[in-house]
Amino acid sequence: MDILLVASAFNSLSQRVYAELSDRGHRVEAVLASHGDDAVRAAVRETGPELIIAPMLRTALPEDVWREHTCLIVHPGPPGDRGPSALDWAVAGGAPRWGVTVLQAEAVLDAGDIWASVPCAVPPVGKSDLYRGEVSDAAVAAVLLAVQRHADSSFKPQSQGDPSIGVVWRDAFRQESRRIDWQADGTEAVLRKLRGADSQPGVLDELLGREVFLHGGHPEDTLRGRPGEVLATRHGAVCRATRDGAVWIPELRPRRSLGDPHPFRRPATTVLGDRLRDVPEVPVPLELPAERRTWADVRYRQRGDVGFLSFSFPGGAMSSDQCRRLLAGYRQALARPASVLVLDGGRGFFSNGIHLNVIEAAPDPADESWTNLDAMNDLVEAVLRTTDRLVVAALGGNAAAGGVMLALAADEVWCRTGVVLNPHYRRMGLYGSEFWTYSLPRRTGEQTAERLTREALPVSAVLAGQLGLVDRLVPASPGAFCHEVDRLAAALALAPDLPERIAAKRAARERDEARKPLAVYRNDEQTRMRRIFFDREAPYHALRSAFVRKVPSGSSRPLAPPAAP
Repeated sequence: MDILLVASAFNSLSQRVYAELSDRGHRVEAVLASHGDDAVRAAVRETGPELIIAPMLRTALPEDVWREHTCLIVHPGPPGDRGPSALDWAVAGGAPRWGVTVLQAEAVLDAGDIWASVPCAVPPVGKSDLYRGEVSDAAVAAVLLAVQRHADSSFKPQSQGDPSIGVVWRDAFRQESRRIDWQADGTEAVLRKLRGADSQPGVLDELLGREVFLHGGHPEDTLRGRPGEVLATRHGAVCRATRDGAVWIPELRPRRSLGDPHPFRRPATTVLGDRLRDVPEVPVPLELPAERRTWADVRYRQRGDVGFLSFSFPGGAMSSDQCRRLLAGYRQALARPASVLVLDGGRGFFSNGIHLNVIEAAPDPADESWTNLDAMNDLVEAVLRTTDRLVVAALGGNAAAGGVMLALAADEVWCRTGVVLNPHYRRMGLYGSEFWTYSLPRRTGEQTAERLTREALPVSAVLAGQLGLVDRLVPASPGAFCHEVDRLAAALALAPDLPERIAAKRAARERDEARKPLAVYRNDEQTRMRRIFFDREAPYHALRSAFVRKVPSGSSRPLAPPAAP
C-alpha cells in the first residue's frame, strides 16, 4: 500500500511507524506538518497515497486533505479520550492503564470514527519514557491493525457516538497544573509532576532567583533540608529538598526571553553556574546497594560471573564529561573478575552519541564538538580493545549515530523488539566517527554499510537483525527487558564454549589490528570530522542549532536522502 505519514516532527514514534510499515512491504513517504499546510498538500499531490497516517500531530490536517483522503490520527489515549494532553493527564492522575486509539480525521478534534485501539500499562516513569516504550508499542500495534482493516473494504470503523464509548474531553495540561508547592508537596507528588513534563514542556519554577523549566526527576533517600532548598549537585544535576525528602533534577531550560527566543535543555549546573558556588558536590560510588534510592547516571552491579554497567543519560546524549565518567566506570568494571560484561542503557535511550545541546551552549561549539567526539572515541575504543571477556550491548531503548557504533563495538548486540536504530550521521551534516568505518562493514558488509549511511533512514530492530546489526531480538515489554537480559546474560556466562569464544575474539582482534590498526580508522574518521567542526560554513552548525532549538529547517520531507557532508 502507498502510505503517507504526516507528522509535526519525525520523532521516535514517527520513525518507528515508518520502519514497521516498511518492514511489511508498504511504500512509505513522509512530510512534516511543521512546514505548513501547503507542504502537506504538495506531498499528497506528489505521492497520491492510498492512506494517510499521522503518528504525531500538534496541528490539524488541512480540511481539503482529510475530506478527500482517508486520514488516520494516532491519539495517545483510550477510546473516547479527547484533548491535546492525553499522556499528561494519564501521568498526573496516576492511571495504571491507558491506551492508544487510531481514529479518522474530521472537523472535531479526536472525535472521528475509531479504526483500532490497543491498551497499555502506565509504569511510574517519565512521560517521554512512557511515550517511547509502552505507548509506542501500543501505537504500532494499533496502526498495523488499522492498516490491515483499511485494506479490508468490509471493515466499518466504530463511531464515537456508540453508547459503549465514554467520551471525556480533557483540556490542555497547563503550567498551573504542573506547579510544585515545595512547602506542601511530598516527594512522590513532586516526582509525578516532574515525570509528567520531563522532556516537554518541563515544569516552570524559580530556582536560586532564576526562572527555569525543570526537566526530569529522581528520588533521593538520604539528603534532607528546608523545602525548596538546593542541597547538592552531582554530575550536572541538582538535588532539591521536598517537604518529606528530596529529588534530583538533571536538566533545566531557561525561560524564553528577547535575548534567547529559543532556549534549550542542558545540565542543570551549567544553567545555574555561579549561583551554585556554595552548594556542595556530593559524589556517589559506582556500586550502590540495591535498596538505595538516589540518582546516579552510571552504575555497576555484579551477579555471579556477569557484570552490568548501567548508564542512563537524558535524551541519550553523551557529553564529554559523561563519556569520560562512563569510560572510568567501564575501566572499573574491567578490574572486576567476570567473563561477561553487559552495557545496559536502560529503558530510555541506549545512546544517541555526542551531546549537541552541551555543544551548542559552549563558548566555542567547534572546539566542544571536537572534545566531545574525542571522549566518545576513547570510550568506543576501550570496548573494541576488550579481549578478556565477552561484552554485550543491551538496547532497551533507541540508539542513533555514535550511540549505534558504541553498541556495535560490543561482541553481541541484544535489542528489544520495539527499538529503532539510526546507524548514520548525514542528517546532521557529519561524516561520522566512533570507528564506524570498522564496526559497521564488519557486521553488514561494505555495500550495506554504505547504503545505510547514505540513505540515513530509521531501521527497526527486526530489520537490524536481518542486516547483522543485532545478534539477538528480545521480545519483551520495556519494563521486562532488563530482567530478560539478566537471565540471558547468566546463561551466556555458563555456556561451555565461552572460554573458546573469548580466545577466538582475542585472536580476531589481533588479526584485525595487524591488517589495519584501530588508530588508523580513528585518525581517518577524525580528520574528516575535524574539517567539518572547524569550518564555520559547514551545514553541521546550522543543522545542530536548529535541532537543539527545535526550529524547523531543511526539507519538509524527512525521508529524502541527505546531501553528503
